[in-house]
Amino acid sequence: MSLEVAVAVPFKQRGTDRLGEGEFVVALSLDRDWFSPDQAKRLIDVAAGRGLVAREDGQVVAAFDPAGVTVPEDYEPDQSILREQSAFERMLDALVAAGHDKREAVAGVNDLQRRLGVSVEAAAALYAKRRGVDVGDAARAAREEL
Repeated sequence: MSLEVAVAVPFKQRGTDRLGEGEFVVALSLDRDWFSPDQAKRLIDVAAGRGLVAREDGQVVAAFDPAGVTVPEDYEPDQSILREQSAFERMLDALVAAGHDKREAVAGVNDLQRRLGVSVEAAAALYAKRRGVDVGDAARAAREEL
């Protein structure tokens, strides 16, 4: 997942799982030149929304093991990771990551949504569950949106 890789880099660079927010922003904007400072702050917001980091007393704390994330040598994040993904998009990403064809998954979700008369998020959660794909966080987010 590209977002997790981008978020892991500052932690890996400093060998820790806790950084000051300013230190995190500097690592991505000045050290790596991947984002502007405002974009790096937005990345923290998106990562926090996805449960990858938490904010505690002015610090950004990894909610995953940054050392366990492999960063490809030529990695450079795409600006699209700054966009908050919907619960449906996160579930679809999980399905694709589990080896399911994206078009087939979308068609299956749309069919369930039409037949059951539920939201696209509810249909995606059911579709994933029936295929043994864990979409826990996204499914919980979809349930909260109901």
